[in-house]
Amino acid sequence: MVLSAVFILDLKGKVLISRNYRGDIPMSAVDKFMPLVMEAEEEEQTPSPVISTEDGINFLYIRYNNLYLLAMTKKNSNAATILLFLHKLCEVFKEYFKELEEESIRDNFVIIYELLDEMMDFGYPQTTESKILQEYITQESYKLESQARPPMAVTNAVSWRSEGLKYRKNESVNLLVNANGNVLRSEILGAIKMKCYLSGMPDVRLGLNDKVLFETTGRSATKGKAVEMEDIKFHQCVRLSRFENDRTISFIPPDGEFELMSYRLNTQVKPLIWCEAVVESHSGSRIEYMIKAKGQFKRRSTANNVEIIIPVPEDADSPKFKTNSGLVQYAPELNAIVWKIKSFPGGKEFVMRAHFGLPSVKTEDPDKRPPISVKFEIPYFTTSGIQVRYLKVVDKSGYQAFPWVRYITQNGDYFLRMPDAVKNTNLNGSSDHVFG
Repeated sequence: MVLSAVFILDLKGKVLISRNYRGDIPMSAVDKFMPLVMEAEEEEQTPSPVISTEDGINFLYIRYNNLYLLAMTKKNSNAATILLFLHKLCEVFKEYFKELEEESIRDNFVIIYELLDEMMDFGYPQTTESKILQEYITQESYKLESQARPPMAVTNAVSWRSEGLKYRKNESVNLLVNANGNVLRSEILGAIKMKCYLSGMPDVRLGLNDKVLFETTGRSATKGKAVEMEDIKFHQCVRLSRFENDRTISFIPPDGEFELMSYRLNTQVKPLIWCEAVVESHSGSRIEYMIKAKGQFKRRSTANNVEIIIPVPEDADSPKFKTNSGLVQYAPELNAIVWKIKSFPGGKEFVMRAHFGLPSVKTEDPDKRPPISVKFEIPYFTTSGIQVRYLKVVDKSGYQAFPWVRYITQNGDYFLRMPDAVKNTNLNGSSDHVFG
């Protein structure tokens, strides 16, 4: 991978920060970028993150909040690696400034230039781990301090971890359902996140119930099922050659919190929290909702901090609610009902009823009605069935490590489409009886 220049621009294409690494592309070439992006957006719903021009200049970019992070190159470079570097830039900036937006770029341009110089040399990526960068590039009260000598990790083979670390303790679903209840799209996006506080330079090995491993070795999963993971992405600390040879996940971990790997399972998923909606419209004067929510996961598990967001017409008023569990609120800024259930046990079913007045006679377009969205978190539970079979920590000093594993499932893009409103019928009784 070879980069010629990096730019940070606002949404209008104005350059906020730039760094020319090789000098083989005129910096004025950035003026072509925004017209090309606008042209691509007009032609495609999802424009390509790579745009090439007739004069051989390649623009590779990502958008984050109100910023464009842009790389330019003339070489036939690896596009995926360049885009990964831009994402790493985002991660490092967020570690330093907490929020990555136009204002934080303007307030911290001195340290940003310092980071750009340390993270890349003559167009080649160097140190991209924020924890290592923070050891010798610090900023306190808008004053930049840089040590005379960078830490050994910058020149070590293990560039993501400093030597000599010592600790007293050593520890180591997207879903779319249509109005008829059919699952249109489902997938599991998973990640293994680690929090390591280990002394020295420990060697860690992680074993999963990996289907490919069991098939290769001729073994069968001892407990539960084996899982076939797709689109696996590892942290740079993982020894890829060993994983390719025998599926062993072996690594020297960074210090602190990091994401070891991410994966995807393109599989049919049963909705963990199922919502059934009945909508009744009364001649344009009022509208009523009945929402049934059921936990379709094991009874011994419990979903925490469940939020069910039900869209309502933008001109609805005079809200009234009744439920047998949780708290219901009207959120006019969202044009939605927000039903919060702090603890939702598996197998349980809860009901919520809502009543709104409709001051204007206005026909709602069902095709433009937003879906019901659900937010939740289920600890000690995995939808995919992935399991950590073992976690071994080996260090030359021979200290004892105490690994601890926790499973958790959260919502991703979790949507259930609303049914059409039923006119002039009752929902288990009259409105006066329910909300009297």
